[in-house]
Amino acid sequence: MTGLPGGWLDSWIACNEADLIDVRRWLHAHPEPGRAEHQTTRLLMDRLSEAGLSPKPLPGGAGLWCDIGVGPRVVALRADLDALPLPDAKTVPYRSTVQGMCHACGHDVHTTMVLGAALALAEAPERPAGRVRCIFQPAEEVIPGGAHDVIEAGGLEDVERIFGLHCDPHLEVGRLGLRIGPITAACDLVEVRLSGPGGHTARPHLTVDIVHALGRIITDVPGLLSRLADPRAAMSLVWGAVEAGHAPNAIPELGTLRGTVRVLDRAAWDHAEALVRRLIEEVAQPSGAQVSISYHRGVPPVVNDPESVAILRDAATTALGAEAVTETGQSLGGEDFGWYLGHVPGGMARLGVYCGDGPRRDLHRGSFDIDERAIAVGVRTLVHTAYATLR
Repeated sequence: MTGLPGGWLDSWIACNEADLIDVRRWLHAHPEPGRAEHQTTRLLMDRLSEAGLSPKPLPGGAGLWCDIGVGPRVVALRADLDALPLPDAKTVPYRSTVQGMCHACGHDVHTTMVLGAALALAEAPERPAGRVRCIFQPAEEVIPGGAHDVIEAGGLEDVERIFGLHCDPHLEVGRLGLRIGPITAACDLVEVRLSGPGGHTARPHLTVDIVHALGRIITDVPGLLSRLADPRAAMSLVWGAVEAGHAPNAIPELGTLRGTVRVLDRAAWDHAEALVRRLIEEVAQPSGAQVSISYHRGVPPVVNDPESVAILRDAATTALGAEAVTETGQSLGGEDFGWYLGHVPGGMARLGVYCGDGPRRDLHRGSFDIDERAIAVGVRTLVHTAYATLR
């Protein structure tokens, strides 16, 4: 059976939209960190099993995937499950019940949309000509990310294309942002530890001035990167944390810096670690400090395949109307969806979640929230994308 969804999908969404909103609100109120999404996984296992499907949990009990339909061809739809270690700053009935943890990146929405697509497909009078694999991935927000868990467990076996939607608070609800080629950046973590004999601030010449050395690294290394890396790669190093000392009149013996390296170009990403390490060591060298650098390669850029973007465009046009589809730019944010695209072609799109009135509540902030009409838009888009791929 190859037909695209017709009136049955409209009817299904009308009957089930309120239930999906309830699922999203439950997930929002019960956030879990990466590789500990056990409550979330149990909820998904129960809902998929009740629909007559056979979900497969990942080793460790966090995350799963589920196939709908039969046949050798497989298209994958991916959601991510984990929350961020941020306090929920909203006053809403579904506010996080876990102190210091909330869904500030929309993963509760992503999970609900892919669940909705799976449940709708399970009831479809005409299923696609193949299998739709719904992947519920743990640990997108940590390094190494949960995409590795899925791939190592065989989650991409037989998959010919993979798709995902990501919340975008800069797009109005009902709209979908598409881009061929890189849509996100590579992102790595770097930690620098400096050590040396401390002492009195009255006698810095008898010490290794750790605070001064940290300050030089903080300011000089990002500036040098902008001169030594191809500017078209947009390589940037931004420090997010610095720790050193307690007393104003004592030079500490230890100091730490932590930050992220982001780069738009895959080839430049391959050389980023060696360049960053060399610059940190060279800038620290005159201070006499001992330098220890921990560099963790995080995620490659998400590079959307042109044919997959064409499928998304056709599906969204059919599902939402041509006026709903727009072009979107490349972000410096990181996404471990990029690891999947190293194995199979696919595409990630940006889903509008802005209500159109009031402030835009940005990602990775405790105030982030969505217009919940976006859930139905996402389900409709994902279902049409599955049919269009396997048509």
